[in-house]
Amino acid sequence: MSEKQTEFMAGRLISMDAYRGFVMFLMTAELLSFHRLHEAFPDSSFWAFLAHHQDHVEWAGCSLHDLIQPSFSFLVGVALPYSIASRQLKGQSFNVQFGHALRRSLILILLGIFLRSTHREQTNFTFEDTLTQIGLGYPFLFLLGHARPKIQWGAFAAILAGYWLMFILYPAPGADFVYSAVGVPADWQEHYTGLMAHFNKNSNLAWAFDTWFLNLFPRPKPFLYNGGGYATLSFIPTLGTMLLGLQAGNWLRGGFDNQALLKRFVLAGVAGLVLGTLCHLLGICPVVKRIWTPAWVLFSGGWCFLLLAFFYWVIDVRKKRRWAFPLVVIGMNSIAIYCLVHLIDGFIMNSFYIHFGHAPFRIFGEAYEQLLVGSLTLAVFWVLLWWMYRRKLFIRI
Repeated sequence: MSEKQTEFMAGRLISMDAYRGFVMFLMTAELLSFHRLHEAFPDSSFWAFLAHHQDHVEWAGCSLHDLIQPSFSFLVGVALPYSIASRQLKGQSFNVQFGHALRRSLILILLGIFLRSTHREQTNFTFEDTLTQIGLGYPFLFLLGHARPKIQWGAFAAILAGYWLMFILYPAPGADFVYSAVGVPADWQEHYTGLMAHFNKNSNLAWAFDTWFLNLFPRPKPFLYNGGGYATLSFIPTLGTMLLGLQAGNWLRGGFDNQALLKRFVLAGVAGLVLGTLCHLLGICPVVKRIWTPAWVLFSGGWCFLLLAFFYWVIDVRKKRRWAFPLVVIGMNSIAIYCLVHLIDGFIMNSFYIHFGHAPFRIFGEAYEQLLVGSLTLAVFWVLLWWMYRRKLFIRI
């Protein structure tokens, strides 16, 4: 990094920017389409491994790709104490800050709907994507950000317990439930019994809520189910994930020495992994990202704490920062890269084909074409972000 870059980054928590950049890189890396190489070379364990971690698991469990959304949500919570402190130093009143939080919430919701509506014939009113989920919970996160830690932890416990109870109280699907009518094969391997049956795909409380709520909006046809099982109500436990990030942010600003801080992160991470896994193994609640179960909040939150601990230890404790600069460039403009990927990825790839044809991207064989053109597209995105970074042009909501 240059002296100007170092000076500009001196007042920031670089590990948080690098972690966010890592998460956004995982999202944009979908353009590399590892699954195509896995299909072309089915006997290769290398491509099978990469393909698995570049996609979501079908229902219960976790891949690296599944950690993108919880990490992004977690980091929103980490950043909040810094944002509140900065605005207080500027003399902003609570009402002014809350007004900004409400505006940010609305913009995130509208931006999420806008991006999900591109290439469609009419507005796609959907609320299960990353931006809308954060937007729906952000005002509550802001209010809790001004509360004492005991109240924050109490709210976290109430969210998890209350959300679990809501699902349990909703009737589980009976033997006569027609799963094929909601896009789920009757012989699907992810069907559960007992308490866990209350969390089965497209037959749970969140699915029932959306069959009412989403049909309040104009749609080309009535909403019957989400093909992936995603749901609007997931914003409630997503708030729990953001609250875990809020605690991490409080600890970062709490004056702890590095050793004590890293110990807290690691202990919180291990505790989350253990508790989430136990909930699943004991049949209390499955670890399912798609409906953001309480077990998922604990399990994914554990990984978020451990990933933050890693980036903090390497970058802010050991001061090994140069390697992370490409990630920092991405992480400092996360909204920009989110929009670029959703809006112009196809335009850039098609432009390569228009001007160069397909031949240059098949130099290693047709199977590697998407890998090469996707890599060049990622490079274009990074150069755009680097240009914005050099000129301190950051999209802030």
